[in-house]
Amino acid sequence: MSVSLPDVLPDEDVLDYVQRQHGAFDARLYQQVLGAANAFKEGDAAIGVAAADEDSRQRARTLLSRTRLEDVHAHPPFEDRLHVFSLEAWDAARWRRVADWTLGQLKDFLLTADEASVHDVLDGLPSDVIACVVKLMSDAELKAVGGRVFHPLPGSRVGARGYLGARLQPNSPTDHPEDIRWQVFNGWAFAVGDVVLGTNPVSSDPTSVAAVEAALHEVLVTFGLTDVMPHCVLSHIDVQAQVEARHPGTTGIWFQSLGGNEAANRTFDVTLEKMVAHAASRTGRWGLYFETGQGADATNGHHHGTDMLIHESRKYGFARALKRRVAVAQGSAGRDAAPWVHVNDVAGFIGPEVFRTREQLVRCCLEDIVMGKLHGLTLGLDVCSTLHMDVTLDDLGWCQEQLAEAGPAYLMALPTRNDPMLSYLTTSFQDHVRLRERYGLKVDDRMWAFFQRLGVIDAAGRPTEHFGDPRHVYVHYRRHHGDTRPEAELRAEAEAQMARVRARGVPLAVGHGEEPWTLEPALEQDLRQLYEDAKVGLWSELSDATVESLSGAVRLRTCSEDRRDYILHPPSGESLDGDSEAEVRKLRERHAGRWDAQLVVSDGLDPRSLMDAGHLAPFVETLRAELGAQGWSVAPEVLVVKHGRVRAGYQVGRLLFGDEGDATPRAIVHVIGERPGSGHHAYSAYLTAPAASTWATPGAVDHDRTRLIAGISDTSVRPEDAAREAVRILEELAATARTMPPSAGDTAAMG
Repeated sequence: MSVSLPDVLPDEDVLDYVQRQHGAFDARLYQQVLGAANAFKEGDAAIGVAAADEDSRQRARTLLSRTRLEDVHAHPPFEDRLHVFSLEAWDAARWRRVADWTLGQLKDFLLTADEASVHDVLDGLPSDVIACVVKLMSDAELKAVGGRVFHPLPGSRVGARGYLGARLQPNSPTDHPEDIRWQVFNGWAFAVGDVVLGTNPVSSDPTSVAAVEAALHEVLVTFGLTDVMPHCVLSHIDVQAQVEARHPGTTGIWFQSLGGNEAANRTFDVTLEKMVAHAASRTGRWGLYFETGQGADATNGHHHGTDMLIHESRKYGFARALKRRVAVAQGSAGRDAAPWVHVNDVAGFIGPEVFRTREQLVRCCLEDIVMGKLHGLTLGLDVCSTLHMDVTLDDLGWCQEQLAEAGPAYLMALPTRNDPMLSYLTTSFQDHVRLRERYGLKVDDRMWAFFQRLGVIDAAGRPTEHFGDPRHVYVHYRRHHGDTRPEAELRAEAEAQMARVRARGVPLAVGHGEEPWTLEPALEQDLRQLYEDAKVGLWSELSDATVESLSGAVRLRTCSEDRRDYILHPPSGESLDGDSEAEVRKLRERHAGRWDAQLVVSDGLDPRSLMDAGHLAPFVETLRAELGAQGWSVAPEVLVVKHGRVRAGYQVGRLLFGDEGDATPRAIVHVIGERPGSGHHAYSAYLTAPAASTWATPGAVDHDRTRLIAGISDTSVRPEDAAREAVRILEELAATARTMPPSAGDTAAMG
C-alpha cells in the first residue's frame, strides 16, 4: 500500500493535515505522511509508508517544511526506551533556541549559516528532527551540508575537512591470520588504511576471535602504530569483551551493530543495559565502533510502522548517547574526555528489498552522512552492493564520486571491490587512490608520514617504485622483527605466502594498470569473472538430483511464488506455504517425540553451494555421526525447503518441537546457500537449540538465539570441519538451554 496525498491547504502543516483528514490526531496517518516525504526506496514501500507518486511526495514535503521542530519532537512516530535514552546526549538549552523554527527554516539555516553557527546548534537537535529535515533536502543540498560539517576523531585528522580515511577490511573465508596480515600489507602498499584494521570474522567462537585479534594487534605493535590507529574484530561486543578478559590489552576499539529500536537490537542480542555497561568500560584510548544501515529494522520485522530514515537517525542518536557515556567513563578514570567513537553506515548490504538502484544507494548514503554529522558523529561509509541489486561494479565507482563531495570520514578498503568472505561489492584500495587524486583528499597525517617512511610514497606524496607492492611492506615487517636475511630471500618468502593466500580465494592487488588507481589487468579480469559467476549462481535452481541424493529428503516450499519473488521480497521466503506446514505437522505426529535434532536444507542465494561435489554430503554425513556420538537423536529425514530463508527454519522448529511443558533442548541445523560472489560457492549452517518450551512460544526464537558457521565449501571452511564445529556449538547451546530459567513467555505458556 502506498500513501496518496490528494491536496494540501495553504499554510497547513503535518499535524493540521492529519487533523483535517481524521478529525483528530491519527498516529498511523502521521507515520505515513512522514514516510511519504522520503525519496523512494523499496524498504519504505514494503511497510506502506512510501508516496504513491511524485506529487504526493512533494505535498508531504510541503507539509513537513511548515511543521515546527517542537511539534515533531512532541509527536514521536513511536516510543521506546532507546528513544528516551538517546535524549541523554541532547542539549535542552540549545534546543530552546530552535524549537519554534519550522523544518523549512532549519533546512535553510543548515545551508546558509556559517559553520560555527551550525555546530553551535547540533547538540540541540533530536534524532527525529534530524531525520525530518534531511527528508526535505535534494541530493545537491545534502552534499552541501555534508561538505561543511566535520567532526574529526580526537587527536587525529580522521573525519576532518579535506581528508578521506580507510577502514582496512582484511576478511578471510577461513579466518586465517596469514590472509588477514597480507591484506593489511597490501593496503599499506597503496598508502591506504588509517582509521581501523577491522576484520569481519567467520567464527564467533572466542578462541577464534582471539586469534584474529592477536594477528591484527601484532602488526600494529610491530610497526609501532598502537597509539595511531586501533584494530577490531567485528564479532558481537560480548565476545570481544570475553577476549579482552582472557587476553588483556589485545583488543582495540570495540564493535557492535545497532538497531533503531529496542526490538531490533534484541535481534542482535543487544540491550540498553548491556551497551551502557560496555560504554562504561571503555576508559582507554579506543572507544566504540558502530555499524548501521537503513532497512535492518524492517527486514528483521521491527519497523513499528515507521520509515527507514527515522530508524537510521535514531541509531545515530543511540550512538551519540553512548559516545557521551564513553566520555564520562574516560573522565572518571582520570583521562581527558576524548571519546574515539565512530559509525560506519553499511548502505546496500541487505539487498534489493531495501533499495535496488545506484541512484537510491547514493541517496541513502547522502542522507546518512548528513544525519550522522548533525548528530556530531564521525561517520564513514561502506558504499556497497549485493549481487542481487541492480548496481554493477562500474556503478560503484560512480557512487563513490558522488559521495566524496559530502565529506564522509572514511570508506572501506579491500584489494578489489569484491569481499572474499562476505560476498558483496564495496571499495577497493585503488578506489581510494583515485578519489584522493581527483578530489585532493588526504589520509591522517600520522599515517601519511608512516607511508612515507615505508617508502611507498615520496616526500611529495607521489607513488614510488614500491607503490602497490605488498612484498616491500613485508620486508619492512621482517626488518622490524630484527630479521637480517637478504632482501631477495625475504621477497621469495613473501611470494610463497602470497601464493597460499590466493589459493584460499583471497585476492591480492599487486601493481596497477595504466594509472596507479586502476587494477592490474589480469586481476580486473578475475574480478569481473567472479561477478558474472555470481549472477549465474543467484538465478540457479536446486536440482532434483541433489534433493534425491539426500536420504530421507522431504520436499517443502515457502510462500515465494518463484525465484524472482524470493530474491526481491525476502519475507516471502521466511514462512512455509500451507501444504508444507501441514506436511511438517504430519511429520511431528510420526516422530512422536523420538528425535531431538532435525536437519533442514534450503537453496538460499546460491543453490550451487549445495550441488557442487564434495560440499553437502560430507557435512551431512559427518554431522549425523558426530551428533550421534554426543548422544543426540537425529531425525532420519532431511527437510529440503525450496526458496527458504533462515526464519523458515525457525518455523520448522516451532512446528516440530514446540511443547509448552518440555524443557529438553531441541536442535535445528539449517543449511543455506550463501550470497554468491566469493567464487567458493559456499553455504552456511544456522544452529539453534533452545528448549522445546521456548520453541512453543511464538516469536521467542529468532536470530539472537542462533549461532552461525559461514563459508562452508571444499575451498574455504571444510564441510567435515564445519560439521564438527556445529556439534560443539550445539552442545554449548543445549547446555545453556538446560540451565537458563524460562523466559516470561515460557512461564506464561507453561502456567
